Amino acid sequence: MASSLSKQQRRRAGFAYLMIAPGVLLLVVFTFYPIVYGLPLAFTNYSALDATKWIGLSNFRRAFADPDFYTALRNSLLYVVVVPVIQLLAILMAVLVNTKLRFVGLFRVAYFVPVVTSMVAAAIAWKWMYEEQGILNYILRSLGLIRHGIAFMVEPKLALAGVMLVTIWKGLGYYMMIYLAGLQSIPGELQEAARIDGANRWQVVRRITIPLLMPFVLLCSLLSVMGAIRVFDEIFVMHGPKGDPVNSTLVASVYTYKVAFQDFDFGYAAAIGLVVAVIILAFSLVLFRYTRKGGLTYYE
Repeated sequence: MASSLSKQQRRRAGFAYLMIAPGVLLLVVFTFYPIVYGLPLAFTNYSALDATKWIGLSNFRRAFADPDFYTALRNSLLYVVVVPVIQLLAILMAVLVNTKLRFVGLFRVAYFVPVVTSMVAAAIAWKWMYEEQGILNYILRSLGLIRHGIAFMVEPKLALAGVMLVTIWKGLGYYMMIYLAGLQSIPGELQEAARIDGANRWQVVRRITIPLLMPFVLLCSLLSVMGAIRVFDEIFVMHGPKGDPVNSTLVASVYTYKVAFQDFDFGYAAAIGLVVAVIILAFSLVLFRYTRKGGLTYYE
């Protein structure tokens, strides 16, 4: 019996490995290999025509003396503002759709529609809405709030915030579904026992729901931080690689693209990417430090 079970377990494990093999292969080819190849590239003066020269830390010294890189890095770090906003709204929405309301299934679908919408299509639609003759200015004029159209796409103080709004709108449903799964995984007995002991609703949320939801907060925060620092699609579609004249929408990923595929300076682009990767790692370590406790083991 033990031998039969062991053979069955090996068969199941082999089938599981077979199923994940295509995904692992894609991950190795399109993620791990570029990372391994890009690390030494950051220390070279890469040339597709002449011999590639090893230049040590010159690319990094150049980066920290480059005002455009500082602007791009500042905007990328400023973009992290979307993380607490989108996480808080996602948790609130998850709590809302976790209740027994009429048409709650319809609400869940409506919130998730932006997630499955192409970012290119969404960015084009939002770009049209932000135009001076777009629907947003039309609504504001109809309400009597403005007399003349606002140049949302050009105004330096509004351009980056406008793209942040697109990111929040696009990702809200995705994180909401993760938090909804987290809320539904919390045993109802714990909350019921707390109420029997005299805990009010806020105490149940603070003492039961939030601690047990922390693993999901960590996951969503990590994904959101990485996405915010590496934001590319919406900015590239709405503002292009050049951005606006004062670089208010220039972020690190777009600047890396410009350096690599417009200036063909691949070594410098790899150095910029490595700096951004280190910053993402630092944010990740901070998140692990402050959100590592939680989950069902929190009460064991």
